[in-house]
Amino acid sequence: MPSYTVTVATGSQWFAGTDDYIYLTLVGAESCSEKTLLDKPLYNDFERGAVDSYDIKVAENLGDIELVKIEKKKYWMHDDWYCKYITVKTPIGDYIEFPCFRWVVDDKELILRDGRARLPQHDKSRVAKQHRRKELENRQKIYRWKEWHPGFPMSIDAKTHKELPRDIQFDSEKGVDFALNYTKAIENLCVNQFMHMFQSSWGDFADFERIFMRINNTISEYVMQHWKEDFMFGYQFLNGCNPVMIQKCTKIPDKFPVTQEMVKDCFEKDLTLENELKAGNLFIADYEIMEDITPNATDPCTLQYLAAPICLLHKNSENKILPIAIQLNQIPGEDNPIFVPTDNEYDWLLAKIWVKSSDFHVHQTVTHLLKTHLISEVFAIAMFRQLPAVHPVYKLLMPHIRFTIAINTKAREELICECGLFDKANGTGGGGHAELVQKAMKTFTYKSLCFPESIKARGMDSIEELPYYFYRDDGLRVWEIIKSFVEEVMHIYYDSDKTVLEDEEIQAFVKDVCSFGMQDFDSCEFPKSLKNREQLVEYVTVIIFTTSAQHAAINFGQFDWCSWIPNAPPTMRRPPPTKKGEVDLPFIVTSLPDRGRSCWHLGAVWALSQFQENELFLGMYPDEHFIEKTVKKAMENFQKKLDELSKLIKNRNEGKKLPYYYLSPDRIPNSVAV
Repeated sequence: MPSYTVTVATGSQWFAGTDDYIYLTLVGAESCSEKTLLDKPLYNDFERGAVDSYDIKVAENLGDIELVKIEKKKYWMHDDWYCKYITVKTPIGDYIEFPCFRWVVDDKELILRDGRARLPQHDKSRVAKQHRRKELENRQKIYRWKEWHPGFPMSIDAKTHKELPRDIQFDSEKGVDFALNYTKAIENLCVNQFMHMFQSSWGDFADFERIFMRINNTISEYVMQHWKEDFMFGYQFLNGCNPVMIQKCTKIPDKFPVTQEMVKDCFEKDLTLENELKAGNLFIADYEIMEDITPNATDPCTLQYLAAPICLLHKNSENKILPIAIQLNQIPGEDNPIFVPTDNEYDWLLAKIWVKSSDFHVHQTVTHLLKTHLISEVFAIAMFRQLPAVHPVYKLLMPHIRFTIAINTKAREELICECGLFDKANGTGGGGHAELVQKAMKTFTYKSLCFPESIKARGMDSIEELPYYFYRDDGLRVWEIIKSFVEEVMHIYYDSDKTVLEDEEIQAFVKDVCSFGMQDFDSCEFPKSLKNREQLVEYVTVIIFTTSAQHAAINFGQFDWCSWIPNAPPTMRRPPPTKKGEVDLPFIVTSLPDRGRSCWHLGAVWALSQFQENELFLGMYPDEHFIEKTVKKAMENFQKKLDELSKLIKNRNEGKKLPYYYLSPDRIPNSVAV
């Protein structure tokens, strides 16, 4: 009798093994095998990390093996099982690989295609076409869109992490509990002794330094020592936590009536405001989006305040970016003065603190939450709904959406929900953060996710004008490496523009993102179809770059730049000054967050800046969704280019007091998972 050797690999994560009964059926082009119980007497099958082999005898030749069907039946109690892959050795000695990398839960079945990636138009057999259709029908029932909050991108239809499909939940050792992590961070940083004085103010800046006694972090210490300096303030617009706000100033806005007389002392000899404007040496950061955002009022005992500042910056002859004028709200007037460096020391310092506080809110809610977390979830949901596991784009994107839906669901469950942890420390808590997302959605476009275009749109693309903009320089290099990799893989499967147009699944994926995920907002300009290979390559590059590099650039520096609380106050307890000459040190200290909110903030930025255990970094693909040698070769080339860039960045950082490493590929996780 013909015999097939079936090898089954169980995952190595916690609880991946099972004691349930596992049955397997081989589906060939000519016939099917009988349903066979995979069991070895006196041997415990399907243990965590195990690779088990079985001989399946059949009465007749099955023909080309098209599918493998797995069924799990309860033995004692439901026991989920994580299957990595199955291989089948045919009677004539051929090996067929069936990648899985999925959980089999309850009394469910799982049907696998072999590992070769195929476009829908290239599947000819009835069995293959039917499998694709059924897989997507089932997924669309499981992965449903839901509006979590009006005006937000759509999210997954699940209230809690436990309600998510098992395949996208955190592994047990990877689970995230924000409250637990923040509490652990507060304990690890030795700041819990301040929590009992929750609403009391700090005495002076030296009090903030006490929090740092357990911290060993070069950048955060440097920030603590130099945060008052104009150079440090300006540098962060280029290479800090939120390096996306600064843009070239080509005209002084009418709402920001800065004059030569105000800033003349900021320029070197014979330079003027008008000349520096024409020379391209002026830059601006406008926080207009903060205007009319509702301050946090969840604690009736503590009033909290927000501002919508505008900051003018100048590049001097040493290529340093320095602030030269700050207005704390959008409408000019006598009660909204323009602060300059020659003002009273504390007036100028407080004006900069207000800018940094507003920058913190925009960073957390718009740059971080909306433009990495929420949009990555949109891409992930649409992928599950519209691309079967056999599709090459599904295989390519899977590592880059790993745990994203889970972390966002946890955030909605514990962090940004009503009365969540976000409300404890942040001035935009209690609903202001939702207003910010709603406002940002009105100007959020697809092209803003295309890194080179986003840099150019802000007029920040000239290396000669800004030679120390490491976020731009490293980001462009990573973008090009990712794009080159995506192009190499996509061209393996799409031999022409016509192939893209005929791929009904990729077209449905793109349409789902725009019409459902982004709710068809007219302003978003997300494509509803892809017309050629160039557009496809850009679209997939956008997804991979956003979920990996962009998130790394604006997430993992949070402790570096935000742990020194006066440099990034999460809330302000006194309103912005309306006159000059009325600010002193006690005024500033009582404006800053109280002790309790400072501790919560410090715990948050610590927890959010930590890499996870067993983190997978860009270019690491341990789950082999692709079996084709051409794709594996492309992955090798990809990893080689990433390694070269990591070495280049490491060499550049040698000896620097402020190294920039957030976009070093060896520090870029594959996906948004924290």
